[in-house]
Amino acid sequence: MRQIVKLKVNGLEKEVAVEVYQTLLEVIREEFKLFGAREGCGIGMCGACTVLADGKPISSCLMLASLAEGKDLVTIEGLADGGTLHPIQQAFIDENAFQCSYCTPGFILTTKTLLEENPAPSAEEVRAYLAGNLCRCGSYVKIQQAVLNAAARLRGAAVR
Repeated sequence: MRQIVKLKVNGLEKEVAVEVYQTLLEVIREEFKLFGAREGCGIGMCGACTVLADGKPISSCLMLASLAEGKDLVTIEGLADGGTLHPIQQAFIDENAFQCSYCTPGFILTTKTLLEENPAPSAEEVRAYLAGNLCRCGSYVKIQQAVLNAAARLRGAAVR
């Protein structure tokens, strides 16, 4: 059974017909043609499907698309300002905080929320906050450095 839902993704509102069982991840990829959020585990444990819903990271593989109606959704594609990368995205590039980059969008979006809640986290706080995001390549040291670098940039502090 299909239903019409109005979703707002990266500032674009669009009415889409979805099956009642479709996940937000499926709809973002199929209807909005945004491919940064990816299915990794399918059970909300890896963070590869992370999107922001009203500013908070969620596992889009677990949320039914119909339940996202009325929420302000942001994917990795919506983080940059035109051709200018968000400082968090730039910090991940500068620190080479990825190998295959499958997990990178989820880490970046979760970092955005972390730094809004805590603009100057310690390394331990970064590790704890990002614990729901997994990197199969093992780039955790570089990811942590990128988050600390981004925090400094956003505070206007000098970056190492």
